This record gives sequence, structure tokens and C-alpha cells, in this order.
Amino acid sequence: MSASERARELALTAAQAAADKKAQDVVVIDVADRMALTDAFVLASAPNERQVLAIVDAIEESLVGLPEKAKPIRREGDRVGRWVLLDFNDIVVHVQHTEEREFYALDRLWKDCPVIPFTDRDLVEAEAGATE
Repeated sequence: MSASERARELALTAAQAAADKKAQDVVVIDVADRMALTDAFVLASAPNERQVLAIVDAIEESLVGLPEKAKPIRREGDRVGRWVLLDFNDIVVHVQHTEEREFYALDRLWKDCPVIPFTDRDLVEAEAGATE
């Protein structure tokens, strides 16, 4: 069983919102086969606490703006801004300070799970403009 279409839509929307705020190493992982609680993880990092919080705010705004609004059922870690977790039920978003991302290595922990392809639309547009 893989991530639902709803989870994929939420995850890719969250990933793009993170990328729009210059998040680093944005990855979407399909954890539906391994977890009963959620279908996908979105991982993103930033070099400072202020940017972590800006990314988190952008993700929340983008998911609330969807036709079928998504609001987090839980938000943790936003006081410190080193690792913020947003639980949207279908997906869980982890926005981490770069140091936390390296130390906790969630990417490695979930390496056996398939990655849902995500490409920042700004990169696609930049590449398209460069080839014209």
C-alpha cells in the first residue's frame, strides 16, 4: 500500500511551500507501508531558526489554501525553532535546523521507504528559461 492521492497532494504542496522559502534538501518519503499513523513524511531543513519558522508558516498557509483545507492537528517544537513537526494526519512535516537534520538523519532512518519525486517548480522554470 502506498501513500493516498490526498497524502501525495498535501506532501507535494508542503514540499513546494518549503522550497519557495529556500528550504534545503526537501525530500518526500512514502511511509504508508511502515506506519499506520500517516502516509508520508516531508523533510526539509534550514540553516537558522528564523528560516525554520518561516518555512513552517509557509507550509501551513499553503495547505490551508487548498480547496480541501488542511490544518495541522499537532504542531511541536516551534518555540525553539530547531525542529518543528507539523502533523496533518495524512502527512507529517519535519522542518529541521541543518544541524538537527544531520544529527538525527531521518533520511537514513527511513531509507527503505520509497521517495515520492519532488522537483522545485522554480528550478524547472529556470531550466526551461535557460534552454530557450
